[in-house]
Amino acid sequence: MSERKLSSTNFQNQTFLEEKCALNELLYLLSKRWMTEVLFSIEEGHNRFTSLKEDLEFISDHILADRLKVLEQHELIHKHHLSGPPPKTEYTLTEKGTELSELLDSICKFAEHKMRF
Repeated sequence: MSERKLSSTNFQNQTFLEEKCALNELLYLLSKRWMTEVLFSIEEGHNRFTSLKEDLEFISDHILADRLKVLEQHELIHKHHLSGPPPKTEYTLTEKGTELSELLDSICKFAEHKMRF
């Protein structure tokens, strides 16, 4: 996926909104396809790449790897390298990730009970 031009109106609008309120930046991050589902799947105990792939059956390897990387960069998940043959990697929610997941769960419940889509 290509990056937006820095001079585009779309980029300028997004930058303005993100600088105005951190919520706008968070909503932009979470609006990326599969982002919240990956977070919820890790919370539910799917902590290995293959387990996440099985739980989120339609996600591509590329997108899953990207979403894990972004969640780790924002310190919402922690990547654990386990030694031993074969070496393994596991993902867990950080304290910040757990707090966000709880907030998102409340928003999901609100949407299910109060909104009509």
